Amino acid sequence: MVRWITTGIAVGCLALAACVTINVYFPAAAAEKAADRIIEDIWGPEQAAEPEPKEQSFLRAPAGEAMLAALQGALDLVIPVAHAQADIDISSPAIRALTASMQSRASDLEPFFASGAVGLTSDGLVELRDVNSVPLADRTRARKLVGDENSDRNSLYREIAGANGHPEWESDIRSTFAARWIAKARAGWYYKRASGDWARK
Repeated sequence: MVRWITTGIAVGCLALAACVTINVYFPAAAAEKAADRIIEDIWGPEQAAEPEPKEQSFLRAPAGEAMLAALQGALDLVIPVAHAQADIDISSPAIRALTASMQSRASDLEPFFASGAVGLTSDGLVELRDVNSVPLADRTRARKLVGDENSDRNSLYREIAGANGHPEWESDIRSTFAARWIAKARAGWYYKRASGDWARK
């Protein structure tokens, strides 16, 4: 019986090790921190707090945390490389220039976000979602702002991946930014779900 339990634990550890290896390959936590720094540079400090976390789960309870700590210790023996989690470099001249360009455009886009004319998409871009809410005289300007913003955002994701020596991370960088743009959007702004439906914060 003990042998079966030991075998089961070993198999479970190997399965978890495979998952952790994937997470180490793309440093998701570091990417989120980098995205938050850039978004705060562009939009300024948050005006509203993010939603409170949901109820405490079993793994967050003291007993669950002790179990996770023990499991982490076992995994460290199998994959010590987990502690070598990479950082995300966002200091290149190209990244700084793109951030500055988006920062200079933020105040022009803000009224369109606030009115609901422009919304955030699930792929890290912006979209003119309600052209009828934009006065006729401002529609060309709104379209240009959206086009220029999307051009900078696409370049930003590509530059971050390239600056970190992993061009193949571009889609992961984009997904990370997409989630963080929405998480840090002001109350009342619109964002598009993966399903294609618009929602309002």
